Amino acid sequence: MKNNNYIPQKFNSISELHQALGFPKPLHPLVSLVNYADIKTPAEELPAALLLNFFKISYKKNLAGKIKYGQNYYDFDEGGLSFISPNQIISSAEEEKDYSGYTLLIHTDFIRNYPLAVKIKTYGYFSYAVNEALFLSEKEKQIIFSVFENIKEELNSNIDDFSQDVLVSHIEVLLNYSNRFYKRQFVTRKSANSDLLTKMEQLLNDYFESEKPINEGLPTVEYLAKHLNLSPRYLSDMLRSLTGQNAQHHIHEKLIEKAKEYLTTSNSSVAEVAYHLGFEHPQSFNKVFKNKTGQTPLEFKQFFQQN
Repeated sequence: MKNNNYIPQKFNSISELHQALGFPKPLHPLVSLVNYADIKTPAEELPAALLLNFFKISYKKNLAGKIKYGQNYYDFDEGGLSFISPNQIISSAEEEKDYSGYTLLIHTDFIRNYPLAVKIKTYGYFSYAVNEALFLSEKEKQIIFSVFENIKEELNSNIDDFSQDVLVSHIEVLLNYSNRFYKRQFVTRKSANSDLLTKMEQLLNDYFESEKPINEGLPTVEYLAKHLNLSPRYLSDMLRSLTGQNAQHHIHEKLIEKAKEYLTTSNSSVAEVAYHLGFEHPQSFNKVFKNKTGQTPLEFKQFFQQN
C-alpha cells in the first residue's frame, strides 16, 4: 500500500532523487536531464510528497485534457512545461502519471557563481501553480526540445573547462524562450484574461461594500488570487500583460476610488474613512492616498466642500 504519510521527503541532491526514482546515477552531480516515463521505483514505494532543494523544469508530454481558465476551457493535448523552484512541495501523485518528456534538474550550486543565479529569481513562472503551466504550440515545442537536446548532448560529452559555461548558457536560453512564450500565452488568452479582470473588479467592489475591510483589513493579492483560482504571481503577471499594472496596483486603484467616494459623499472623518477601508492607522491611509493623488485625504475632502 502506498505510504500515506504526507510529510514531504526532502532531497538535497540530484543523486538522492535519482536513486529514489530508480534512475541511473546522474552524469553531472549538479544538473540532470531525465524522462519521468523511465521511473523504475514502484508507485507504492514513492514518498507521498517531495521537497526538492533544486530547480525542476518539466515538459509533460501526455498532460492531456481540459483545464478551466477564467470562464473558458482549453484543450491541452500537447502537454505543458512546468517550473518548480527549490523547496516547493510536489505531490508524488503528480509524478506517477503516464508522463513522458524531459525533466531538467538544476541545483542552485550549479549556477551560484553566474549572473543567472540572480536573474532566475525574476522569472515569475517558477511561482505559478500546476494548472498555469506553459502550453506550447508545435513550433514552440520544437524550439524548447532543441534546447533540451543541446543540454542532453553536452551532458553526454566529456566534462571540460567549458562544460559548465555551455550548460548554463543553454539553461538561460531555455528560460528566456519560456519567458517569451508565456507572454504569448497571456496574449492568446486575452479574452479569458478580460473575464478574469472583470471578475477581479467585482471581487474588489464586493469586498469594499462589505464589512470585510473592518474585520479583515485591506484586501490582498493572495485573497484575489485564491478567489480567482490563480497563483498570486500568475495573477500579477497576467494583469501586467493585460493592463500594464500588477495586482497590488489594481487594489490601490480601487481603494482610492472608494476613498474618494467616502470622502465626498459622507460626513465621516478621515480617520473613520481609513478605518472603514481596512487601515489600522490613519497615517498609513494618508500616505497611500497622497502617493496616488498628490493630496492628503483632508485636502481632497476640503477641496470638494469648498466647491
